[in-house]
Amino acid sequence: MISDFLLHGLNIAYALATLLLTTFGLAIVFGLLGVLNMAHGEFVMLGAYSVVAVQQWGLPLITALPLAIAVCAALGWAVERWLLRKLYARPLDTLLATWALAILMRKAVEAVWGKGFRNVQSTLAVPTTALGVPYPAYRLALIVFAALLMAGLFVWYRRSAAGLRVRAMVGNPTLAQALGIDCRRLASQTFVIGVCCAGVAGTLLAPLVPIEPGMGLDYLLNAFFALVVGGIGTLGGFAGGVGIIGGAQSAVSAVAGQTSGYAAVLVISILFLWLKPNGLFSRR
Repeated sequence: MISDFLLHGLNIAYALATLLLTTFGLAIVFGLLGVLNMAHGEFVMLGAYSVVAVQQWGLPLITALPLAIAVCAALGWAVERWLLRKLYARPLDTLLATWALAILMRKAVEAVWGKGFRNVQSTLAVPTTALGVPYPAYRLALIVFAALLMAGLFVWYRRSAAGLRVRAMVGNPTLAQALGIDCRRLASQTFVIGVCCAGVAGTLLAPLVPIEPGMGLDYLLNAFFALVVGGIGTLGGFAGGVGIIGGAQSAVSAVAGQTSGYAAVLVISILFLWLKPNGLFSRR
């Protein structure tokens, strides 16, 4: 009984870590720039297919990480520079533009790798013992990494000079520009960092999930629901939304099946949109 309880606890922690990793990039772009990047899931997909590519080329899997960062950074810079820069004041247009981008990215991947599922062959799922319960070591590593990432984000956002400039840009762009902060360049860097985080999340999760061109949609929806529940633009909202959506989906799925878990997420999101549209914590 105790071992089953601990196993469920570890599974919930893993679900939270996965959601945190895949929501992180969207939280940066949507929370700080106000751009609902509908291609967010496709950048996660690019990270996963980077692992597929290096495996086909016979390279070590670790080389997929710099490949994913390079590809996502180059594409993100081009998208921000030539597609989104003139649309920041028009949220609906950014949504439509990034939705079209998502379709193009999916079709490009289908043209190269086809529509079928891919699996990464790796030895990362080595079992170990956590709290006396057998559990995959790689999943435990992702849980620890997600916790460290959240702590690092908090310290960077609250304590660093770069975090101060970002807060100034978000709070009052006109005043920040008058004080000498290059808001255009900072916005570009923020978008690139956000999509690179999505690519890194896809790379890290690739050994654990089926990989196919449409895989990004689930990650986009879950990330969006987490931000809806938690609120936009605050660390507390990000953490709270991930905790509620990830915890509810994992717990309900364990008891009543995956379909019920998705239904629970939808119900929670609808209730928050109805009763608390700004989420748990929001700067707006």
